[in-house]
Amino acid sequence: MATTPAPEIDPRSGYCIATKTFHSLYPRFTLPCESLPLSVASFAISLLPTPLPTNPAFIDSESGRSLSYPEFLSQARVLAANLLSRLSLSPGDVALILSPARLEIPILYFALLSIGAVLCPTNPFSTPSELSRQIHLVRPKIAFAISAAAPNLPDSLLTILIDSPRFQSLIQTPNSPLPPAPVVRQSDSSAILYSSGTTGRVKGVVLTHRNLIALLHSAKLERDQPAVVLFTIPLFHVFGFFMLLRMAASGQTSVLTERFHFAAMLQAVEKYRVTFMPVSPPLLLAILKSDEVGRRDLSSLESLGCGGAPLGCEVSERFRARFPAIQIIQGYGLTETGGGITTPVATEVLGLVGRISANLEARIVDPDSGEALPPGNRGELWLRGPTIMKGSSLFVLC
Repeated sequence: MATTPAPEIDPRSGYCIATKTFHSLYPRFTLPCESLPLSVASFAISLLPTPLPTNPAFIDSESGRSLSYPEFLSQARVLAANLLSRLSLSPGDVALILSPARLEIPILYFALLSIGAVLCPTNPFSTPSELSRQIHLVRPKIAFAISAAAPNLPDSLLTILIDSPRFQSLIQTPNSPLPPAPVVRQSDSSAILYSSGTTGRVKGVVLTHRNLIALLHSAKLERDQPAVVLFTIPLFHVFGFFMLLRMAASGQTSVLTERFHFAAMLQAVEKYRVTFMPVSPPLLLAILKSDEVGRRDLSSLESLGCGGAPLGCEVSERFRARFPAIQIIQGYGLTETGGGITTPVATEVLGLVGRISANLEARIVDPDSGEALPPGNRGELWLRGPTIMKGSSLFVLC
């Protein structure tokens, strides 16, 4: 019996003339069986090496306090049990989180994800009117907030202060006996991240556990020596949120900064021998222009991951000339895709964000005619793959 030949894909661009679709040129990976109950927290923990890494999991850049991997995992398990038994959270309940980057946040994220609750981080400096719309979109059952942000929340919403003895008791005091772990399906909602609102009012982007599992699967870190990442981006933003999951799953060290100051950032790079930083173009430009950079030992810094806005080629060229040992890795992604959708390519050409990542397909579509376009054209970018959002909170949770 004759077989239908496979569509011919251009090995340079991944474009298929027959389907007018761009295919990833990276090897496909196999995800866990979709029917297998699995939270992204459990999947991330399964990626950790055995025995657990001896380097710190998280460091507070200002105080120097740190969490080892055994401490992090133990406290996340204790908090998960207490969320179920003492706070009566159930799978599907939404938890609003208002906090800067503190050591308690990765513990809280993993605890919520492990019990099937839906975490919803937002800017702790949101105004009452902004919070009112966000709360209307996601209808949280509980909020976790720092003391400074709590007054902006409605009195009717149960609020746990992250910087309080009560929260410390939730992560330090085991509940005995432990309640049975709830079943978490990969298709369940895992997180709601607020979009930037650049094309309209802010929306809640709903991501599933499988979305995040696929992202982690495609972004595994493989290094001989532990990477040390300094977080200059907020953990409530999709860039920071995914980087936190990625670092925790890879056994690396994350340096968290509660309050960003440029001088303190340089000091942290020197003190903790930071090897990688996710940055925005304005911060990269500030590093380039700063005289203080020359007074700090930044020799440990190997690369910067730049995203969030376009980076001009002129800035890249000037940065490369001044810091030839530091690689700039540009990326592109959306809240709706859970983070980056491109993988860097080995090239000296500036301004490239790489090719679409493994297991993704894309089309460039004329916004007026709806026609899919070949390479070299401008249009809307349409994406399909396992990392694409479940939907908007307007449609999924209502």
